[in-house]
Amino acid sequence: MNQNKVVLLMLAIAMSGCAERPTAVSPATPPTDVTVSPPAVQPQMDASTRSKLHEILALRAGWPATQPHGLTVDLISREFLGTPYLANRLIGSQSTPEQLVIDFRGLDCFTYIDYVEALSTARSEGEFVQRLVDIRYVDGNIAFPQRKHFFTDWAQRPKKVAEDITARLSPHAVTLVKTLNRKADGGSYLPGLPDVQRSVTYIPSDRIDDKVLAQLRTGDYIGIYTNLDGLDVTHTGIFVMTDNGPVLRNASSRKANMRVVDSPFMDYVMATPGIVVLRSLSR
Repeated sequence: MNQNKVVLLMLAIAMSGCAERPTAVSPATPPTDVTVSPPAVQPQMDASTRSKLHEILALRAGWPATQPHGLTVDLISREFLGTPYLANRLIGSQSTPEQLVIDFRGLDCFTYIDYVEALSTARSEGEFVQRLVDIRYVDGNIAFPQRKHFFTDWAQRPKKVAEDITARLSPHAVTLVKTLNRKADGGSYLPGLPDVQRSVTYIPSDRIDDKVLAQLRTGDYIGIYTNLDGLDVTHTGIFVMTDNGPVLRNASSRKANMRVVDSPFMDYVMATPGIVVLRSLSR
């Protein structure tokens, strides 16, 4: 693989929010039977992905219509526990045509929450695909420039997926203006995409206390804030309150995990700069 491709793949994982620390990673081989493209065409899926999709849709069909969205997210997201972590799941760049990837065989932290949120409101395969397109792409336009590359895009770009509730969770929340996509040396993380100035609000980890925890709800989406120039977060997951306390359910790239796991929430976030919290508009 040539040096340019390696660099693009390393950047892709950082931009997708899955590098738990900014480290070099080995590029994953793109799935061979992923798919698709024209929005009007149903994407192809490998047999195991389609089977799991229909299993989850069948489970969802048995749940009451009045079931809280957070519980739905909990039940759906737990169906992926143990799924292998695989980096760089999405296909597309300045020079590579964008493809609509739907592949449950391996997940990174961003595709994981994409799929879970799409499944949380879908009652058929067609609804799932359309919902995923609306979540992953600005105005549902399947193209690399229109992909929501940053976690906070969910709350900033149409069709909006979630509300950024970080500021109202703590009086100690910090807001900084960041230029997303622009590296400290002036280069771009993703060539071909414009730099975007955005106010990013996070709660520093030493300010995450019982009052903050009491306001978090199962199904909230958590971004791990980064001090790196040009990025908003470096990892994402789902807040879930369990009988044993709060966890961050996430597709973990840590060597000890390399799969979807439940990480003790406070232990996890206290080792990071802080958190950004998005709440689904589907609630």
